[in-house]
Amino acid sequence: MKLAVTSQGASMQSPLDARFGRAKYFILLDTETGASSSLDNSVNLNAVQGAGIQAAKKVVDLEAEAVITGHVGPKAFAALRAGGVRIYTGASGTVADAIAQFNSGKLTEAVSASVEGHW
Repeated sequence: MKLAVTSQGASMQSPLDARFGRAKYFILLDTETGASSSLDNSVNLNAVQGAGIQAAKKVVDLEAEAVITGHVGPKAFAALRAGGVRIYTGASGTVADAIAQFNSGKLTEAVSASVEGHW
């Protein structure tokens, strides 16, 4: 499975970024091979509007099957779902911690946005 995890830095030891659309980075992990890479999302970090939708488009284009984050707004939620990406919110700690939370079943799939827009 391909996961996209919101991050404040470019490594697995970086703190999770609680914001989806305005996350500084996405850490991409292939759970089958263990391969990971980082994607700079700074273009959306200071966007006036549309950050969540643009970030969701990136994640869909990268063929991620799921996103792990702290929170996701309504427009990003809709765009991710339209792209077939599952969303897991409520993660905390480092990127590695969030992946461990996911793997141990501590994160549940979101059924709606967890924050209002422009969070």
